[in-house]
Amino acid sequence: MRLAVIGVGLIGGSFALALKQAGKVSHVVGVGRNRANLELARERGIIDSIAPDAAMAAHEADVVLVAAPVGQFPAIFPALKDCQALITDAGSTKRDVVAAARAALGGKIGQFVPAHPVAGAEKSGAAAASADLFKARRVVLTPLKENPAASVAKVRSLWEACGARVTQLAPDEHDAVLAAVSHLPHLLAYALVHDIAGRGNAEQLFSYAAGGFRDFTRIASSHPEMWRDICMANRDQLLAELTRYSAQLGLVEKLLQAADASALEKLFKQARDARDRWLKSSS
Repeated sequence: MRLAVIGVGLIGGSFALALKQAGKVSHVVGVGRNRANLELARERGIIDSIAPDAAMAAHEADVVLVAAPVGQFPAIFPALKDCQALITDAGSTKRDVVAAARAALGGKIGQFVPAHPVAGAEKSGAAAASADLFKARRVVLTPLKENPAASVAKVRSLWEACGARVTQLAPDEHDAVLAAVSHLPHLLAYALVHDIAGRGNAEQLFSYAAGGFRDFTRIASSHPEMWRDICMANRDQLLAELTRYSAQLGLVEKLLQAADASALEKLFKQARDARDRWLKSSS
């Protein structure tokens, strides 16, 4: 199988490496905006060749993975309208991606099977790619009514070959769920670091920050462009989650103002128990 990867970063590069390791691809062609990153990807054996643009990359491909920041998708999909390949993606939002694909592909929309690997790291680029990134991690497919069953099964099988656990959601449901458990945490981490960095004694504050701060803010080292695009694409759902979270912070603030130690401990225990149940169920 010949694979074209548009955006050879952490996700696209890891997908290529995992499929190579599984013996599912014979040739990977990559395309992207950063030539140095593409050269590194070729040196690492992630890709076998470099294409000048998305159309050329997809021309002889059997499968195309679009793994660029979602803000680039409206410019990428028109370049794929004449290809014959099965197209999928790794975008962290789905309503905007599906809309961009429909606008560009028209009657060929059935060739596009949307997907989102819920995996990643705070590092980006081909240097961060790993064949093991998706092992035991969730990948969400959001199939369209126009997708042939065989196409959905093919995309599922590729992610399963990467070691992923594949599930399905509707695009709307996907964006609502991920706003709560992925997009909101990233926004909060960025906001906290930005707040601390903007204070007059920022250097002192960072010098005293330890494991808790590091763990909570790890994802603030993620790719800024990618997360800008995600927040803009899913801003309605994200704003709804911010409203809910603000209400929760308001509750905590009232408990502190009232010096209600018992209620605060109860809230902490409920949160801890919920997290422990989640970790147990996901192990």
